Formats: sequence, C-alpha cells, structure tokens
Amino acid sequence: MSDYESEQIEAIQGVVDRVSAYQDGAPEGTVEDELRKGFDEIAVEVSPEHVDTLAAAINEESGDVSAAQLLG
Repeated sequence: MSDYESEQIEAIQGVVDRVSAYQDGAPEGTVEDELRKGFDEIAVEVSPEHVDTLAAAINEESGDVSAAQLLG
C-alpha cells in the first residue's frame, strides 16, 4: 500500500516528468532540489527517502520514471 493517495501520485508524477525532462547534464544535487521545489509547489509532502529514491531513478534511467511503481 502506498503512503500517498492516487491524486498525490499523479501530482508527484507530474513533477517527476518535468524534472526528468531537463535533468540531463544537470549539476549534482539539482535533481533533488528541483524535486523538492516541485513537491512544495504542488503541496505534497514527500519523505526524504522517497525524494532520494525518485532522484536516483531519474539520474539512472534514460526513459520514463514511474512514481507509482517506486513509491507504491
């Protein structure tokens, strides 16, 4: 069971997609910072561990990152 409601996962996915789109070549720490900023903008509290998980996936994946799979 996820720590997040389905609406929150959808909002989190939007942030992940946005950050993923421009992360290529970003300085270290930028992905985490941008994820946190995005989550603040959508007013969804995402645990530091989950931010780390999402950031690592974005940094490692060349394709789509699924927030639902990673956080579910």
